[in-house]
Amino acid sequence: MKKQKSRAPRGTMRRVLSYLKGYRVYLFFSLLLALACVILTLYLPVLIGKAIDCIVGPNRVDFDTIRALFLQAAIIIAATALGQWLMNVCNNKMTFGIVRNIRNDAFCHLQKVPLSYLDTHKTGDMVSRIIADVDQFSDGLLLGFTQLFTGILTILGTVIFMLILHPGITLVVILVTPLSLFVAAFIAKRTHSMFKLQSEVRGKQTALMEEAIGSHKVVVAFSQEDELLERFDELNGKLQKASLQATFFSSITNPSTRFINSLVYAGVALVGALTVMGSGGAALSVGMLSTFLAYANQYTKPFNEISGVITELQGALACAARIFEVLDSDVEISDDEAVSENFAPKGKVEFCNVSFSYSPDRPLIQNMNLTVEPGQHIAIVGPTGCGKTTVINLLMRFYDVKEGGILIDGTDIRQIPRKNLRQSLGMVLQETWLRSGTVFDNIRFGNPTATEAEIIAAAKAAHAHSFIKRLPDGYNTRIGEDGGSLSQGQKQLLCITRLMLSPPPMLILDEATSSIDTRTEIRIQQAFAKLMRGRTTFVVAHRLSTIRESDLILVMKDGNVIEQGNHEALLQKGGFYANLYQSQFEQIKGEAK
Repeated sequence: MKKQKSRAPRGTMRRVLSYLKGYRVYLFFSLLLALACVILTLYLPVLIGKAIDCIVGPNRVDFDTIRALFLQAAIIIAATALGQWLMNVCNNKMTFGIVRNIRNDAFCHLQKVPLSYLDTHKTGDMVSRIIADVDQFSDGLLLGFTQLFTGILTILGTVIFMLILHPGITLVVILVTPLSLFVAAFIAKRTHSMFKLQSEVRGKQTALMEEAIGSHKVVVAFSQEDELLERFDELNGKLQKASLQATFFSSITNPSTRFINSLVYAGVALVGALTVMGSGGAALSVGMLSTFLAYANQYTKPFNEISGVITELQGALACAARIFEVLDSDVEISDDEAVSENFAPKGKVEFCNVSFSYSPDRPLIQNMNLTVEPGQHIAIVGPTGCGKTTVINLLMRFYDVKEGGILIDGTDIRQIPRKNLRQSLGMVLQETWLRSGTVFDNIRFGNPTATEAEIIAAAKAAHAHSFIKRLPDGYNTRIGEDGGSLSQGQKQLLCITRLMLSPPPMLILDEATSSIDTRTEIRIQQAFAKLMRGRTTFVVAHRLSTIRESDLILVMKDGNVIEQGNHEALLQKGGFYANLYQSQFEQIKGEAK
């Protein structure tokens, strides 16, 4: 098992910073530009103070010096603006580069997690983590890079400049500073859990929306709109409450630190004014006092900005923690120890004492033994939930067996790279999958190098060519996600065409013609008969009339193979299969009447 890494704010921040390794150049220039901007910004009040000291009294103004000082100030302002723009460019490169890398890592990781992980986590929540949480994380990270560096450097630089001007007054500023830091840290600690709750509720809400939109027809068919609205309203209320709490407590930070910083400014003004009057301008001139007040304002301003940055970072780190939860999830067992890189099966399949269950307290398949010779056609039948599809999942290594082993040509499938194994097993499922794009694109998904002529030939073999030609743009017709307005039968025909385009050595047909009309099904069965010739084929079927010609029929019940043989032998046996077949036959006769 993969060890779970810390998701506390400190541990999360450490992991975020680890993504900076590829952006050290941008980080270096960002810090360098931040330092230059801070120095220029801090030098500006010195020029203004000198200009004030050039105004001694009526008719005693040194305009030449003032003009020279103003020219220097204009140059410094322009240079600072350019430096800040370049610094923002570097920060944007870092921030969005890190966000891209994290999002890529999360998406790549999801390709490696076992099917059991995806089965137990809501799709909408996963989408929310990778899209919404990463977006919020990038906002907080960008604000951090933009203001955190300059804020810290401004505080340090201001203290140095103030110490040079007057150490005594600087001491007043420094003594009050810890109070501002304490208030910001106190509030930040309490807002992190609120932002985390906000992200979690948002994920649940996204999951519900994804379910509602994806299953809208089912919702409407069962008149569940009101119940769905109630569930959404409940989550929406929780999100409102969590967001209000997080925003309220985080917004206290800025006014609290501003109040304390105003006390700093007032203290500097009072002590400075008394110093000027007490020394007659010898220890501290009016111009120097104005410079000091500007520094006091610049010194306190970053604390307000940093408090805002800390608030944003709390939300960003809460989102980052949810992303890292995905990255920390266990992945499938590596194929590093695979020994059969060049896998070209002849088609012999053996189940040797195979046991499997989805949960330890609910056993399913126990001690299953089966030998399938190359080129045989195996049908798997039985009541719903008996383990038919589970056998296919184990054969495809969507799940790994708990005990025993599955061998193909004498090699345990756990020693065969998953990619090679799955390329050798062509599947057509009852549940269709089509992506947004043209009909050509969806068929070519089975063989990216296929030509137009090969695609049309495969469509004709699957009896899909006629309905495709009737579409507005034929094979170039764009269809929406999951087939758009196509019927379920048309979607299934496209999936069958995809398999026909590049038939592998072994086939798995899981209710492959369940949504197709009887006339087309007969034609498809004829096409399948040609396709299956010489190929080991597993067929999962509920309509027993479609599997009468199978070489071997496995009858499953409660995860066990209770009967096996060909159609005629099983009928003569008069067991579970015979009863199942007769019940379907009687049902068909009843419907005909």
